[in-house]
Amino acid sequence: MNHVVIFAGGIGSRMGITDCPKQFLKIDGKEIIVYTIEKFQNHPGIDGIYVACHKDWMDYMSSLVNKYSLSKVKSIVQGGETGQLSIYNGLLEAEKYRESEKDIVLIHDGVRPNIDEELISANISTVKEKGNSISCSPAIETVLLVNEDKDIRHVEDRSMCFYAKAPQSFYLDEILSCHRRAVGEGLTQFIDSCTMMSHYGVKLHLVPCSSENIKVTTPKDFYLLKALQNLSESDYGI
Repeated sequence: MNHVVIFAGGIGSRMGITDCPKQFLKIDGKEIIVYTIEKFQNHPGIDGIYVACHKDWMDYMSSLVNKYSLSKVKSIVQGGETGQLSIYNGLLEAEKYRESEKDIVLIHDGVRPNIDEELISANISTVKEKGNSISCSPAIETVLLVNEDKDIRHVEDRSMCFYAKAPQSFYLDEILSCHRRAVGEGLTQFIDSCTMMSHYGVKLHLVPCSSENIKVTTPKDFYLLKALQNLSESDYGI
């Protein structure tokens, strides 16, 4: 089986809003998280979706699943105190539906809807071929390595630099094993799954994606996503 864990447990503090988590902001009348889930809902290779949601918004999330007929959403679980723990809760739920040691899980941000079927398929095929898959876009600006005083130590070769995005995909058993190990060691602040897996010595494999695969973190991101969502081929004159 191919599972998807979508984590949406945050409240969007960096968006500067207090009445609505960023994943429930609307573009053209539809919530961002619905756009995200629909990309996996409509992919023929996805079997089940598990959403880790802020506890105060679980009922609302459930109402959206019903409203938009998101039939592949098997469960909505409570998010954790950190993004890592929200993912962990979603993985534990996916484990309940596990069929074999070859089950694959794609881990994705609820506020990263600008993906497509090709990227989802590439993640699945790369896990089967290499064991994991990290969606990445090329760095388009110079990357600097600095010291604690913010003095520049090294100018990186930009051609060798990428931004880690999502989906980040693994065999379900392997990523769960690392999560359990991290929690057991009191490590709950890993910024994303590839950071955790790298910490435990797992060799990671890149799958290229577009720089337009953005995550909504700030108001600027929201308006950029809104612009991208409204673009069409005709807007480019092609």
